Amino acid sequence: MSKPTPIILDCDPGHDDAVAILLAVASEKIDLLGVTSCFGNCSIDDATYNARRILTLAGATDVPVGRGAGKPLSAELELGNYVHGKSGLDGPAMPEPAMEENPLGAIELMRHLIESSAESVTMVVTGPMTNMAQLLRDHPELSSRISEVIFMGGSTERGNHTPSAEFNTFADPEALQEVIDSGLPLRMVGLNLTHQALAVPEVVERMKAMDHVVGQTAAEWMGFFGSSYRQVWSFDAPPVHDPCTVAALIDPTLIEWTKSFLAVELEGKWSRGETIVDLHDRFEREPNADIAITLDSARYWDLVLDAVDTLGRR
Repeated sequence: MSKPTPIILDCDPGHDDAVAILLAVASEKIDLLGVTSCFGNCSIDDATYNARRILTLAGATDVPVGRGAGKPLSAELELGNYVHGKSGLDGPAMPEPAMEENPLGAIELMRHLIESSAESVTMVVTGPMTNMAQLLRDHPELSSRISEVIFMGGSTERGNHTPSAEFNTFADPEALQEVIDSGLPLRMVGLNLTHQALAVPEVVERMKAMDHVVGQTAAEWMGFFGSSYRQVWSFDAPPVHDPCTVAALIDPTLIEWTKSFLAVELEGKWSRGETIVDLHDRFEREPNADIAITLDSARYWDLVLDAVDTLGRR
């Protein structure tokens, strides 16, 4: 068996971020070095608190949690509470955190974990890209120790926060463009892919059938998340975006990718935050990112549900 992939999960929990954390904790193919928080689905206070609650639920209180950015690099602050509820993780009762925040904070915790790792680290970003951009500003020398950045954000098609922009990329497009311009290997898991990861009733029923608190909690997360998606976007089932990033590291055969030129619209009156994905080489620019295109959704859900069940039975 190959060595597990060392990752830092930078997130804004969030119902789908919560499932991504569970998947990372459960998989033997992932070495979750740390979790860092960012504003996004909720305030930075709630995101940091939620990360600690999720890790407590998962029995992973040894994973350090670092508090990150509370606002974008330069944009106005916008939050996604209209999807995830006031706390960012509304729905079921959750355990109180069984560990404190790491005193280093997100950026210095990232630095410490990257420098301490025997191997290059994969940065998994499932919220706005603010912390990642700040890390590269403060510690550009760490680029050589980062194997890639895989992020949930953007789309090859339409957006969700606005008609053209996905929430994470809208929340801090300048930060995402800085990371793109850094030249680090980059993989984008956008809405065009994650809308294939729907928590249909059969999936939720499989969670409900698990005889433990982790499965029951995940099912209730999907219930709240699903009601938001029905109300806001008229979806019959919610797309569980963020675990797709971790799943891609665990089983590279789950997703088909294509190389493309990627940029972010920073100035458009109506299109700010839109990801420009040049699938047909209209700009004749060198590809700078791998773009997720097709998901094997049945195998994806088998992987996620097995992880949830594994944690619940530990």
